[in-house]
Amino acid sequence: MAHAVSPLAPTSTPDAPAIEGVRFATAEAGIKYRNRTDVLIVALDEGTEVAGVFTRSKCPSAPVEWCRQNLSQGRARALLVNSGNANAFTGRKGRETVRISADHVARVFGIDPATVFLASTGVIGEPLDPGKFGAVLDEAAGRLAATPWIEPAKAIMTTDTFPKVATRTVDLGGVPVTINGIAKGAGMIAPDMATMLSFVFTDAPIAAPVLQALLSAGVETSFNAITVDSDTSTSDTLILFATQKAAGRGAPRIEAADDPRLQGFRAALHDLLKELAHLVVKDGEGATKFVEIAVTGAASDASARRIGLSIANSPLVKTAIAGEDANWGRIVMAVGKAGEPADRDRLAIWFGDTRVAVEGERDAGYSEAAASAEMKKQDIRIRVDLGLGEGAATVWTCDLTKEYVAINGDYRS
Repeated sequence: MAHAVSPLAPTSTPDAPAIEGVRFATAEAGIKYRNRTDVLIVALDEGTEVAGVFTRSKCPSAPVEWCRQNLSQGRARALLVNSGNANAFTGRKGRETVRISADHVARVFGIDPATVFLASTGVIGEPLDPGKFGAVLDEAAGRLAATPWIEPAKAIMTTDTFPKVATRTVDLGGVPVTINGIAKGAGMIAPDMATMLSFVFTDAPIAAPVLQALLSAGVETSFNAITVDSDTSTSDTLILFATQKAAGRGAPRIEAADDPRLQGFRAALHDLLKELAHLVVKDGEGATKFVEIAVTGAASDASARRIGLSIANSPLVKTAIAGEDANWGRIVMAVGKAGEPADRDRLAIWFGDTRVAVEGERDAGYSEAAASAEMKKQDIRIRVDLGLGEGAATVWTCDLTKEYVAINGDYRS
């Protein structure tokens, strides 16, 4: 069932440049969808180093387990991704599919299967036939290309309504390096270490342990700060590949996370991760509003984060936003239920720049018209100050509409 493009979708997709050492192709394997690409194969030049973060779900998919097992070596030569089937909760068959799939890629490229990274997204509990990959890999490997990046972004989509691509160019030791990223995600989004699927590529010469430090830090204020529906996927995967090729143009090899030359790259990577995370929220199933929730004055940053997510995950808050109802009482409810330090009589709440509540009651200057006007905007900012300490955090979510129910009510149909 096709769904209309999200009203929050960007008006254009960036024309990301080629990254030396990265080539890819997509294919139609008919795993679930018809007349659309559903397989992505990426070839990475020798010397590529890798870092990753994955779901903390206690029921992880077979590809997640495979990637975790091989991540410690820090080397990567290929990535194989499919949409339409998550290969999760598929038992021994799922593990065998992963092994056979990696062997297929290794044969096609003449590489070690342990350097092949895998990711799958889609229906949980349905066996995934590895023959689907075998039928398309040889042909796809014969037409690898370095652009356009919109094609791999399309191939990993499930209920997404638009492809998600981001790019940055940044100076590293006097040499420009590129960072490109793609992501997919629209439902089952409450990431815990990553989003459903996201892959980031760079030509920067950065060692795997440093990549891991950068990624683990960057995910906290990006993918781990978003929620669509409070449900953490079995397949959450975020992998960062660095081909090292910019070293040939004079970029310095970075082997320490505290290297001062990393400052610009770190900022650009974090910014790119945040952009991709926001795109996931903007494609939230049925979403019509993009919502930023900023919590200040909490007992700690961690407490502020938990309060923010309590607000962001509340069906009552999210449906009020969908209905453009300035019901700030639901914000009070979500703060109170979070289980974090809070004092009713110190609490203040804003919708945009309009303060609606302060010191335990409705603001004396409260204007229903002003508050309602804020709720009619497509981008909504809610701020909560607890008046207790210095803790602060920002999270992002979307509204909850009837379309979300429609999409998920027939997801397997």
